Amino acid sequence: MKNFRFFYHFGRYCLLLGRVFSRPEKLSVYTRQIFREIDALGIGSLGLISIISVFMGGVITIQSAYNFTSPLIPLYAIGLGTRESIVLEFSPTIVSLILAGKVGSNIASEIGTMRITEQIDALEIMGVNSAGYLILPKVIAAMLINPFLIVISMFLGIFGGYSMGVLSGACTSYEFIYGVQSFFVPFNIVYSLTKTVVFAFIITSVSAYHGYYTAGGALEVGRASTRSVVYNSVIILVTNLIITKLMLV
Repeated sequence: MKNFRFFYHFGRYCLLLGRVFSRPEKLSVYTRQIFREIDALGIGSLGLISIISVFMGGVITIQSAYNFTSPLIPLYAIGLGTRESIVLEFSPTIVSLILAGKVGSNIASEIGTMRITEQIDALEIMGVNSAGYLILPKVIAAMLINPFLIVISMFLGIFGGYSMGVLSGACTSYEFIYGVQSFFVPFNIVYSLTKTVVFAFIITSVSAYHGYYTAGGALEVGRASTRSVVYNSVIILVTNLIITKLMLV
């Protein structure tokens, strides 16, 4: 029975995406809505991402210095290891998981509240494609702004690692910067931003799906919000494995 429930939800999710990406009634309305969502979903998350990135960069640097105890390992490996950890995994994946909790729950609760208060039904009666009007701007906004957030996270993570590495005496400024610059592969940035765009689509569409089909009262809105975070986290981790296998191996 659970397998059939999976196919039921997957099919309904695909049908919802078909409505989301159908031709909009009035493009100018969607454009204004996209800019509002960029501010709400992206700019509103910048403070949280900045704080987490700086401190996680510092933690990664300290852990790297703690583990690189062999005299055969040069000290610039601390900067190299910090850069690779942040660019390849922390910023695109861990930050996306954090956004899945913050942004995803917000989307699910917002649309879920509109469903139980019959605002979505009112849009349908007026002939508006409610799925496209409510969900498409969120999807486009997240896919546009999230790569910028991740690039900022990368920079702040490396800066936090540099600051903590120098202040703690784990390495010198020259050694850390030399490690950050050593053996840099530009494709790693492409890989990370590709994951970011895919994760942004997952976060917004899955959260919107759970909110759009909320039924009941305020309690169900909370449950839909929780389910969206859980499903987003699992799907992001599975997708991360698939993209890594396809692009790096």
